[in-house]
Amino acid sequence: TVNCLDQHVEKSPNRVALIWERDEPGTAVHVTYRELLDLTCRLANTLKKYGIQKGDKVAIYMSVSPLSVAAMLACARIGAVHTVIFAGFSAESLAGRIMDSGSKAVITYNQGVRGGRIIELKTTVDEAVKNCPSVKHVFVAQRTDNKVQMGDRDIPLEEEMAKAASVCTPESMDSEDMLFMLYTSGSTGKPKGIVHTQAGYLLYAALTHKYVFDYQQGDVFGCVADIGWITGHSYVVYGPLCNGATSVLFESTPVYPDPGRYWEVVQRLKINQFYGAPTAIRLLLNYGEEWVKKYDRSSLKTLGSVGEPINHEAWQWFYHVVGEGRCTLVDTWWQTETGGICIAPRPSEEKAEIVPAMAMRPFFGIVPVLMDENGKVIEGNDVSGALCIAQPWPGMARTIYGDDQRFVDAYFKAYPGYYFTGDGAYRTKKGYYQITGRMDDVINISGHRLGTAEIEDAMADHPEVPETAVIGYPHKIKGEGAFAFIVLKEQTAHIDRVKDELKTIVASKIAKYAVPDHILVVKRLPKTRSGKIMRRLLRKVVTEQSSNMGDVTTLDDPSVVKEILDAYQKYKEKSSS
Repeated sequence: TVNCLDQHVEKSPNRVALIWERDEPGTAVHVTYRELLDLTCRLANTLKKYGIQKGDKVAIYMSVSPLSVAAMLACARIGAVHTVIFAGFSAESLAGRIMDSGSKAVITYNQGVRGGRIIELKTTVDEAVKNCPSVKHVFVAQRTDNKVQMGDRDIPLEEEMAKAASVCTPESMDSEDMLFMLYTSGSTGKPKGIVHTQAGYLLYAALTHKYVFDYQQGDVFGCVADIGWITGHSYVVYGPLCNGATSVLFESTPVYPDPGRYWEVVQRLKINQFYGAPTAIRLLLNYGEEWVKKYDRSSLKTLGSVGEPINHEAWQWFYHVVGEGRCTLVDTWWQTETGGICIAPRPSEEKAEIVPAMAMRPFFGIVPVLMDENGKVIEGNDVSGALCIAQPWPGMARTIYGDDQRFVDAYFKAYPGYYFTGDGAYRTKKGYYQITGRMDDVINISGHRLGTAEIEDAMADHPEVPETAVIGYPHKIKGEGAFAFIVLKEQTAHIDRVKDELKTIVASKIAKYAVPDHILVVKRLPKTRSGKIMRRLLRKVVTEQSSNMGDVTTLDDPSVVKEILDAYQKYKEKSSS
């Protein structure tokens, strides 16, 4: 926290650290570095008063706000380890993470507000901590004026902070002490607590923030990610604050109160760098350009994309419509495990080319290699393979909490001596890197190995198909076949024509064998709150194991499951008739 707060308070205490873009449109709150240090120290002293010590784990279950940022920094200041749990997770998911981490305290809000709706945070925490004996105290802050049930272990946070001293001497930490844990889903379904440490993580977050986005002093940096995932840790909190930046906290959704929200915020806050997810861009391009063009985006200099490979249509729309063809667009590849951006078009030589929808260039110190099925390094260009990293870098995760063996197995066993990313990549003729999708979403059709992401990308080029998800399913003759779920733009009438066109596109872009056997139109795809499509659920629908869906609590809206099951049943009945 000294690097994120004290050093800037000494030099420029009244510089704005955070601009909180609250859910209610037009009600932004500005917080200076001095104010944020004050909040952080009071919160830190409150934690200490209730017995939180160096090395203790603290769960943070809050929506994006200056107080949730102060909670993270307060833990860092006293040497406690924070684990932020996205404020949309269910009580069961929350309890699982609290228990796995052994958290002694939970910090939450009475309620959250998102997209005009109230989210019951405290009620969810109450439900969760029933089964968590490790939790001694629950600190409750107020986001709304509504009263919530307060029990024996509940402590009103603001009341306590008002009584606390505004000076808190920072704990002295070793460079390899734990800074935070963050849970991410593995292919097995049991979340793993990824561990990041002090010095290397902060250095890497700060450097990538500065150089990938060309952040200049005085810029307003707008990363619209939630603090519950790694993008929020690295590019809302730690990277920007370490660099003395002004960072935007976005509490709302891209379509509240209307699909112009992002661009209205860009205009009002004069945002210079805008960093968001392709899933949001695809959602917005559905609504048309007028929502973008309504607002002045001349402050924008750099656009960034994060969370999944961006498809061509979304890239072009983001670049030409949002950025008016004059902003650098960086498609950034990285993971919870890497701590910060590893491959992105910038930094590079001045005015160096940027190939659409490609991450391209490794960051300082990142040495990517492609491996073949036999674990050999693939040399040369115009080749594809498993993406590995050959040397350690400062931001890399140090372990999975409580399970060193799982860490070794997941990342270092497949290709000994290398970090295996789980992603496949293509190295172009010029030596640039294109991420082709998860290796575990690879299907094998009649002996042809194919990433489902490639089929999705091809189909996403159809103007009437904003979103697609392709999965493999067992096929009597081909071994596996491709089954496509697609979302259509609202006004689309000729569904059969679109399906035929999609098959033609896939055949011409990839090959005949890649054409999906089935294309099912659905209203929406099952997504986690960070925008990742839960293909596991789609597989269960198609393989008819819907009675056993597993954990669906991470879904943005669990009711989507029944919607898709119904559509699938109708489709099946129609096909068999």
